[in-house]
Amino acid sequence: MVKKLLFVVLIVSNFAYSQNTVGTISITEDAYEGYTLFTTHLKSYLINNCGELINEWTSTYLPGNSVYLLPNGNLLRAGRITDSMSNINFGGTGGVVELFDWDGNLLWSYIYFSNDFRQHHDVYPLPNGNVLMLAATVINQTDAIQAGRNPLFLPDNEIYNEQILELEPVGTNQANIVWEWNIKDHLIQDLDNTKDNFGVVEDNPQLVDINFFNGLNGANNWLHINSMQYDETLDQIVLSSRHLSEVWVIDHSTTTAEAATNSGGTYGKGGDLLYRWGNPQAYKQGTVNDRKLFGQHYPHFIPSGLPNEGKIILFNNGFQRTPSFSQVDIITPPVVSPGVYQYTPNTAYGPVNSDYTYTDLSSDPSEFYTAILSSAQQLPNGHILVCEGIDGNVFELDASDNKVWEYINPIHNVTGNTTNQGDPPNGSRLFRAIKYPTDYPGFNGRDLTPGIPLEGNPDLTPCNNLSVSDFENSIVNVYPNPTKDIIYVSSINTIDKIEVYNTLGHKIKETHNKYVNLAKQASGIYFLKIYSQNSTISKKILKH
Repeated sequence: MVKKLLFVVLIVSNFAYSQNTVGTISITEDAYEGYTLFTTHLKSYLINNCGELINEWTSTYLPGNSVYLLPNGNLLRAGRITDSMSNINFGGTGGVVELFDWDGNLLWSYIYFSNDFRQHHDVYPLPNGNVLMLAATVINQTDAIQAGRNPLFLPDNEIYNEQILELEPVGTNQANIVWEWNIKDHLIQDLDNTKDNFGVVEDNPQLVDINFFNGLNGANNWLHINSMQYDETLDQIVLSSRHLSEVWVIDHSTTTAEAATNSGGTYGKGGDLLYRWGNPQAYKQGTVNDRKLFGQHYPHFIPSGLPNEGKIILFNNGFQRTPSFSQVDIITPPVVSPGVYQYTPNTAYGPVNSDYTYTDLSSDPSEFYTAILSSAQQLPNGHILVCEGIDGNVFELDASDNKVWEYINPIHNVTGNTTNQGDPPNGSRLFRAIKYPTDYPGFNGRDLTPGIPLEGNPDLTPCNNLSVSDFENSIVNVYPNPTKDIIYVSSINTIDKIEVYNTLGHKIKETHNKYVNLAKQASGIYFLKIYSQNSTISKKILKH
């Protein structure tokens, strides 16, 4: 009877693993040890590589869109207020910024939302405790034409100004605006010399042409800034214009008054663009053949201390490209000195080519394609974490572009419904996913005991099968198995730690001994995860 029960459980388990559709799909020993953060529906989740829940935070707002774990363990999150309550509506709109502590208590909530202005897409936590916030504000038809917009390309009778505000949180729901930047102060047009911002576009790459639409129709959301990231070393902000397919870098060291001009700040150019890359057509220094970016997301400087530090990494979606396919790019902006970018007049900003490109063209190019959302992150071990946003697919690439970890979000982004293991993913889209190292300061003193995975009917077989070849091939005996109480582990290697998991993925015991006492546990199947010399191996056991 016991043997028959064990046989049935093993058959079911193996079948589930072969049909894994959500949660941790695959994992190898080379996967970077860390905890991955993402937001979907009303919750932000922190998971380990096995897809087990480490922590979660609950909001009353759907994503609006970015989320960050701070070095003190707090969570900064953007939320979306109901679209029908504002005239500013497009993909990525939000309206509220929230700060939670590790335990999920709401510490601060700031609403920036009306018919004339609205937070969208991104916020960013500054080292001084302030928060950068990306927002759109309305420029009416009259003002848009006065700014130089071609009246024939005003289908919405308005356009959006992109704005960055630096917020100093006050109390639980207020903020002081201590710095401000607006793209409306850095425009150019060569259409009408009786209107504002008239000049020679190709001679002024530091300004944005109000009449360049990149093949679109000049709708109010003509720029669609979908990402705003900050580099502390340079005190610069990196922006991503999806609709113009460009990356912009601006100076944050200016005063608000200087940010509205072309002088002042560390780099002497006020709020003008210090650098731009991706689509030289935007400033009349190239053709369609010179275009490098296609609706990209999450460009940012790779932080100091990581491989490729100081370079820009981004997810290049492939929007408006034929055939449609996505890629990850890393580029080196040409500099004269740190933060000062090299530019030759009447040419396009360099580089001509990326330092690194990942895509998957092995069969059907559209297999790796997501027109919207998504991110790419450089990891400390040289790997790259990729979030394929539409499918909610997060995977890690090693130095040879092999996938060493893959995870699919099982939570529906709008309804919050949970997908069961074995069922196809449904509405699992993610804006971004970020992996934090296990020694990140925000984890200090926190309970990081893994809970159950997010998906229904979870299966930890991919993790339970993990082992490094040297360890796997060594002599490891687990006995007696089945057992009534004590299970012993013997090996030619040193045993550092043993963890015991039940079939739901809960860790129920941990010991640094070479045996585990299961006398108080119910009869059934358990898994031992045995640690030895930075390697692991898993063993299935049966307790009577």
